[in-house]
Amino acid sequence: MPTITDLSTDPSSELPPFPPGGVTAGVDWASTDHAVAVVDDTGAAIDRFTVSAKASGLRELVTHLTGAGVQEVAIERCDGQVVDALLAAGLTVVVISPNQLANLRSRYRTSGNKDDRFDAYVLADTLRTDRTRLRPLIPDTPATVALRSAVRARKDLLAHRIGLANQLRAHLEFFYPGPVGLFTHLDAPTSLRFLARFTCQDDADWLTPARLATWLRSTGYPGRSDPAKLHAHLEAAPRGATGTAGAAAATVTTALVTALTTIAAQVHALEVHITDLFRAHPDAPIFLSLPRTQALRGGRLLGEIGDCRARFPTPESLASLAGVTPSTRQSGKVKITAFRWAADKQLRDAVCDFAADSRFANPWAAHIYDRARARGHRHPHAVRILARAWLHVIWRCWQDHQPYDPARHRAHRTVLDHQTTTAA
Repeated sequence: MPTITDLSTDPSSELPPFPPGGVTAGVDWASTDHAVAVVDDTGAAIDRFTVSAKASGLRELVTHLTGAGVQEVAIERCDGQVVDALLAAGLTVVVISPNQLANLRSRYRTSGNKDDRFDAYVLADTLRTDRTRLRPLIPDTPATVALRSAVRARKDLLAHRIGLANQLRAHLEFFYPGPVGLFTHLDAPTSLRFLARFTCQDDADWLTPARLATWLRSTGYPGRSDPAKLHAHLEAAPRGATGTAGAAAATVTTALVTALTTIAAQVHALEVHITDLFRAHPDAPIFLSLPRTQALRGGRLLGEIGDCRARFPTPESLASLAGVTPSTRQSGKVKITAFRWAADKQLRDAVCDFAADSRFANPWAAHIYDRARARGHRHPHAVRILARAWLHVIWRCWQDHQPYDPARHRAHRTVLDHQTTTAA
């Protein structure tokens, strides 16, 4: 979400000079109830109340605010049921991030202690005093919101799958080492089917090269490894637990394999859903035109960037939110450039994932990355430098509703001409 220091000066998204009706409100949301404060044009709190997080509480919130003449509300988050209810009621929502709020508390109290009712007042009063540096929230379309929800859910499930796969690997290395390294990935479908059928060392001892070959054929094994070589791998591995101990370990193996299989199925279902959502989105051609970007990667980029052009009036505003521009601090003659921690981490992860892979298909991207590495930057830093360059290109295509065309990309053509001249 935008920060006070990173907000644009685009007049199309500015707040009016003075609060409509002379009042502003702040909502400190929580999982069970929400604290609300209303202040007048002098900064005095004229109303404080709490509503529940239930549907009835949200209706009460809207009724209470509109009855008090409130037209603008400050809140710490840019999505959720509270924001949806406020927007649906025609109220202007302004987002002030939790990091900003933590710093703003010192304006009013030296202790800086967290208090929901006090935070609601700070939000409302900041909306009154810092209007020139704040911008109203402009939500994305429902199609983009649905796409973002799906790609984030897939990312979370992938993280769970990696954790379970690591847990399964640690378990097998101690009780049943043979299957570790037998196939390319421990959580690959063939590997999981193998562990579901041959759950312990006693089961693996039954196998011969011929029996293993028959089983692989029955599962439609897509690999090219010789069954005899796979069987030799099982024979060469340290022996696992057998008998009662092996049976006990097999129960744990089955539990982990079942969990991994379920997650893999749900990841696949989400990928199909994301592909359908992405290809139906009007902005899909823009992101599909980027190098090495298919539906899943393109859907993630689109979901995190969104489709509201007014939110990012300049490429710098997009790059700052993505955390790919450095944070500069200066005091006197001392100037420090450091990693930007205050950023949308989901957006940064999506952009850096794309940028890191783009260098294998785009000479211009490879040139920027290689130059950064030559200057002594480590891989993550070089990827962020490339991501910042890409965001300027993506922003231009996004604002113009035009797919990326390497032939029209001047810097890309310059790199190609230089490579052609050097080769000649």
